[in-house]
Amino acid sequence: MSTTTVVAIYFLIWWITLFAVLPFGVRSQHESGAFETGTDPGAPASHVMWRKLGYTTVIATVIFGLLYFAYTRDLIPFDFLRRISQPPHS
Repeated sequence: MSTTTVVAIYFLIWWITLFAVLPFGVRSQHESGAFETGTDPGAPASHVMWRKLGYTTVIATVIFGLLYFAYTRDLIPFDFLRRISQPPHS
């Protein structure tokens, strides 16, 4: 597997993980009672984006590591990956 492929796969895993991590711990202004004028009550009261990016990186690295280990040890055969990535036969 080329370096470009590895980086692309890691980026995809990281991006999907980011969207899974974003809603964790979000409290709206309405829920927290801290309204700011000119904002929607459903807007987050505070967001800690750097922490979420850190969690995303750690989780994505673990997922990628497990998948890379399984791929390099042939725990996931290439023929199986090719078979499930093709459109179903009619």
